[in-house]
Parts: sequence; structure tokens; C-alpha cells
Amino acid sequence: MNILYVFPGQGSQYEGMGRDLCEAHAIARDIYDRANDVLGYDIKDISFNNPGDELNLTRNTQPALLTHHIACLEVFRDQTADAVQPTMAAGHSLGEYSALVAANAMTFETALRLVQTRGALMGEHGQGEMTAFMLALDDIKPLAEELNCAISACNQPKQTVVGGSSADLEMLEARVADAFPRGRAIRLKTEGAFHTFYMDKAADLFREALADAEMQVPGIRVLSNYTGGFHGDDVDEIRERLYFQLKHPVMWDANLMAALGEGVDRIYEFGGGIGPGEATEKRPNLEGMIKKARRAAGSEAEYTAAINRQTIDEAASGESA
Repeated sequence: MNILYVFPGQGSQYEGMGRDLCEAHAIARDIYDRANDVLGYDIKDISFNNPGDELNLTRNTQPALLTHHIACLEVFRDQTADAVQPTMAAGHSLGEYSALVAANAMTFETALRLVQTRGALMGEHGQGEMTAFMLALDDIKPLAEELNCAISACNQPKQTVVGGSSADLEMLEARVADAFPRGRAIRLKTEGAFHTFYMDKAADLFREALADAEMQVPGIRVLSNYTGGFHGDDVDEIRERLYFQLKHPVMWDANLMAALGEGVDRIYEFGGGIGPGEATEKRPNLEGMIKKARRAAGSEAEYTAAINRQTIDEAASGESA
């Protein structure tokens, strides 16, 4: 089987994230304990209880999501006796670090230190906001640049995220409403215009942390948000691409098409969740984008969510059936 593991990014966090896993699995509790030791504070409390809405601060969101990703992955591995072996991994923005952990390019602890620093810098130095437009890149990019905004992510052929100041985005949204009446705009809740020139200072400071981080050649192929293609075997080049990722668009649709072009048979999504309700009611963050990319590529790859206790149990049962 040609198997792809994927991990969602910021925006897929929710209060209570990980509680169901820790209640049922010692291996998940161990992941959260290890995270607390690295971070120096209680990420379990922030994830489970969200005191003072602290989970939605970027400095906490990113470590919390990475911890949830890896807890889901480790529970799945334990439930399946590690019988499912991926051939490639990918993650959206913050999720790229989880993909590198899954590929054994860095340890969980190393990735956690990096995203703790990354999230803190993005929150401290971030400016501006982000809006998702249901428009193709070629339609939105000229208007965005005319109003001093920049592309943040190319998620689907007709879903492009733009970053800019609040005032500039407001003008862009009005311009789009006139030019593209069906080009729906959704303002995102972020602490800055991530993956644009607004992140230049944060990226330059983060580069020091990347230089010191211990990494090795990935054991499986990992996709790069910055290039849209696969990382190579040069660890220093991986570091550079992670640096550039912070201030350049996330080429997520290109990532998915590159993976599907390699003949992926099955895709597993680990961690996070969107929508109202408890963990069991959450929907996978990346599923819709994956299914649209699959149709565009003419792929018959199967999709499986492993984002909470229930879906992991179902996924593991399917593997052992």
C-alpha cells in the first residue's frame, strides 16, 4: 500500500482536544506528560480546559496541536501494532512539523521546542489578519497585491487565503464582492497575516532555532509547504524550507496533487477537529480539501480520519479486520 499521513494546521484546535485519548490510553497520557516536560507548563490543562481562551493564542495553539497530532498517531500505531507503514507524510503549516516527526526526521521533543518558539514569535511579531476567498489564485492575486495584501495559502484551486492589514483586507473584500459576487470571503481568527511578508521578522528570528535543531534525513518522503513538492535528503535544505514556509504561501493543493500523482492508495488524517460539539462530533479539518483534490486527480485513494478516540478505534478496527 502507498500510504500518506496528513496533519492539519492552526484553526483545527478546540477545547477538550485530547481528553478522550488520555482517558483511554496510557500512551497518549505519556505524550502529554512529555510535552509538559518540554514546554515547562501544562499543555494538557490548556488543551482540555482552555482557561482564559489561552488555547487560541498562537504560542499555545501550535504546541497543543502538535501534541494532539502525535498522541493520535501513537495511539493508532499502538492499536494496530504498528502494522500500517506510511510511504509519505504531509502537514498544513504547523502540521508539516508533525509530518517530519512521523517521518523520523526529528523527535517529538525537537519539533515541540521548534513550534513553541515558532508560535511565540508569530504571536509576538505578527501583524495583520487573514481572509479566505473562494476564488482561484489568478483571480484574487492581482487584486490582493494592488491593495498591499499577499497570498498566504493556496488550499484548493478555488480557495485562496490572503493576508494583510485589517483595513487593506476590508477594502479587498469589498472589491471582491463587486467583481466576483460568488467569491465568498471568510475572515479568519488569527494573530497575524501568517505566511506573508508580515512574518519576515518572526521568520528571521526563528531561523536561529532551526539552525540549532537536531534533524536527520526523513525515513519516508515528506512534502514541503514552501515548494509544493517533496523535501530532499539535504537536512540543511529542509531547515531553509521551513524558514521560508513561515513567510511564503502554503502550497497545500500542490502538496496533495504531488502525493496523489505518486499513486497514493490510502490517506490517514491525524489530530485536530472542526465544528461544534464534543470530540466525537468534530469533523476532520482536511477531509474536504483532500476529497476535492482526489476528484481533480482522478484518484481512488481511500480516506480515513484518526482524529479522536472513536475514529482511531474505527480506523484500527478496519486495519485488523
